[in-house]
Amino acid sequence: MAHGRDQVTFGSMSVRVRYAPSPTGSPHVGNIRTALFCHLFAKRHGGVNILRLEDTDRSRTVPGCEEEILESLRWIGVEWQEGPDAGGPHAPYRQSERAEAGVYTRIANELIEKGHAYKAFDTPEELEEMRRIQEAGKLSIGYFGGDWRDAPASKAEDAERAGKPFVIRLKIPRGRKIVCEDAIRGPIEFDSDTVDDPVLIKADGMPTYHCAAMADDRLMGITHVFRGEEWIGSAAKHVWLYAAMGWEQPVWVHVPVILGNDGKKLSKRHGDTRCLDYRAAGYLPEALANFIALIGWAPGGDRELMSLREMEEAFDISGLQPSAGVFDLEKLDWMNGNAIRQLSLGELAARVREYVSHPETAEHWLKPEHAGSATGEALLLLENTLRSDEPFATRALALEQERVTTLADFGAACAFFFQDEPPMDESAVAKWFGEAHVRALFDNLIAWLEDPPPPVADSSRQGEGVGGEGSGPDADAIERFLRAWAESHGFEKLGPIVHPVRVALTGKTAGPGLFELMEALGTDRMVRRLKRAMELLR
Repeated sequence: MAHGRDQVTFGSMSVRVRYAPSPTGSPHVGNIRTALFCHLFAKRHGGVNILRLEDTDRSRTVPGCEEEILESLRWIGVEWQEGPDAGGPHAPYRQSERAEAGVYTRIANELIEKGHAYKAFDTPEELEEMRRIQEAGKLSIGYFGGDWRDAPASKAEDAERAGKPFVIRLKIPRGRKIVCEDAIRGPIEFDSDTVDDPVLIKADGMPTYHCAAMADDRLMGITHVFRGEEWIGSAAKHVWLYAAMGWEQPVWVHVPVILGNDGKKLSKRHGDTRCLDYRAAGYLPEALANFIALIGWAPGGDRELMSLREMEEAFDISGLQPSAGVFDLEKLDWMNGNAIRQLSLGELAARVREYVSHPETAEHWLKPEHAGSATGEALLLLENTLRSDEPFATRALALEQERVTTLADFGAACAFFFQDEPPMDESAVAKWFGEAHVRALFDNLIAWLEDPPPPVADSSRQGEGVGGEGSGPDADAIERFLRAWAESHGFEKLGPIVHPVRVALTGKTAGPGLFELMEALGTDRMVRRLKRAMELLR
């Protein structure tokens, strides 16, 4: 098999890949990226993606984790054709159920019969003493034979009859090279004398990863094994197990590790959090999928912003990089902002409505790390307005669409639209409300709003009432009035007119286009806010 090239078929079988998480913790970015790569590769080649749950360590299984894994995958767009919920020809797809059916002990016993595995009866105390001697002698740490690797069969039989607990270990050959053909890095050689004999079946009868994952990959016809490069250290054991069983090797694809933008191991401070936390924080799944896929994969050319379909068509193993990928939260924010701006107004309103009404959104913004943040209250205000006056809320969303990074940002960005008395920026009030012309400006604007001229004949929007609280002039009419007022009062530039009006209506010095937001607010809201601002004039 050629290194660095996609394999459309493997032997006589079509491409089959698997994502095999353990339900021992919430899925994070690294886990989801592997799942995404499997999805993209299967889609590219018309193959099958399998979801398999490696849940043999029952003591570490977290209740509800399986459901969270499936929800995370569905949210980000990963599909699978076989799995615990979908069924398939290789069911069951939970390893605990497969272990109960004896799948793994049969493989382990076959390895014993072939002379490639053995039963080891070492006690915990004996194993600890072995480790202590290795550390004292600065030797390789691990189980390299002990008293049982080459013990006569009668010795093991006597120990088993005596009821001594045992494990089954894979017998790694000595004095040879074991080669893993990695699709990204090429051949990786291991000195077998440095590879310890791994446990295949534990004393409680449950399999380890070394046994269960390899057995299932073979039995389920997996052609390409995508997994993190942290498994390279164990690759010799897995390559040898395949060889010992006489199985054809799959294509090994060890995807690069993910680091923070400071070059250090990815952690929560870099943004490595549970996948669904990104949903609660207001990220779009298509943006997160795009971002994650490009950590360690180059689609070619200068492409960065890609839909899931575009990534499915472009994904190629040759684009995977051997060097570490970097998690750059600023890049994710940029991608997410772009994805928001690609939504139609109808799609945007639907996404925001779904987001603000989801229980996890409120839970997220009530967490201690968000204490003091006004985001939660602002999102509640947005949710209430979407229910009580959807046209007005939608108009506000449209005006802020170009300015936000996440769905959560809409809360604070749109708050001034919905507040009866938006908080005033004191420095802005001090700067603009002290200007001599402002009182006359506000007086004239209020008079014009309360007694507007007849609508322009060709104005298609005049009197539509888009503000949701009485009709009002449209943006063009507002702009004409303010420009005319500025010109008649000797102002060559519009800034001294726009800024105080903006502060009076929004409490802020920045925001969407003034004329458009005034149209959205409508006459009644503008008049109330201008009269309130008049009380603050010096």
